[in-house]
Amino acid sequence: MGRPLRIEYPGAFYHVTSRGNEQKDVFKSQIDREKYLEYLESATERYGAMIHAYCLMSNHYHLLLETPGGNLSQIMLHINGVYTNYFNAKRKRSGHLFQGRYKAILVEADDYATELSRYIHLNPVRVGMVSTPEEYRWSSFRSYIGQCRPPEWFKTGFILGYFGKDGKEAENKYHSFVNDLLKQDYSSPLGRSVAAAILGSEEFIAAIKGKYLREKETDRNLPELRKITRRLSLDEIIQAGRSHLGEERKADKAIIYLCHKYSGTRLKEIGERFGVGESAVSQISKRFGQKIDEDEEIKRIIQRLMVRLRIVNV
Repeated sequence: MGRPLRIEYPGAFYHVTSRGNEQKDVFKSQIDREKYLEYLESATERYGAMIHAYCLMSNHYHLLLETPGGNLSQIMLHINGVYTNYFNAKRKRSGHLFQGRYKAILVEADDYATELSRYIHLNPVRVGMVSTPEEYRWSSFRSYIGQCRPPEWFKTGFILGYFGKDGKEAENKYHSFVNDLLKQDYSSPLGRSVAAAILGSEEFIAAIKGKYLREKETDRNLPELRKITRRLSLDEIIQAGRSHLGEERKADKAIIYLCHKYSGTRLKEIGERFGVGESAVSQISKRFGQKIDEDEEIKRIIQRLMVRLRIVNV
């Protein structure tokens, strides 16, 4: 298997996750989690990492981080390396703690930072560990809503800045933004990434490919590069969908599914085109995706439409 695609440059944002080897727990105690947070702090001090959101689960973690120095690999080598050394020494064990390489998706921050932070903070709710995100101690959510003072090394300003200039008002609006998806089925925004490597608009993907990937194109160990192609616009998908499926209302579900999965467009914009809310877009897409798995006729119809749109399923 080829090594994962790594795109590094100054000022890049990433969603990073790493799971325990064989799905085993990597955090077994309060002290373990406190130690990991200490290593996040040291990564900001030594390597200039900027941590914008985190959630420490039992067998994995999520980070939303920024690299002013363009040094993601160095930052993650430090975080995972020193934590593995601590964990192994404490338990008199040796070998790998994490499963393979960490996964890092390059993110267009202006379009996806708030949505990803919400996804990260809702992780404990989604798996049933707590009823509300503020109940979970080992995420950054409490720092965002003013329930605790964030440590010096942790940054809330970038994301809260999207919710207003007044600190308390921004915290309240962010709280509501996250709670909007409580008790609702919703799809991970990471599902809209290309080649499990980039999450962003068509323009962002094209700019990254042109500026940072050109020298990698001859590397045969990076097959993901072949998947980083032009994203379809909403108009292209809607036009082809209407032509292929007709104008009936029931066709909207199929078209919404394709727009959600392949356009890279934000939920709000998709919803506005069809007169539904953001959560409805996620629910419709998820349910229609299940229908595709269950109904061979629907699957064939969608596959023919995908061929017409020249979609590569990544």
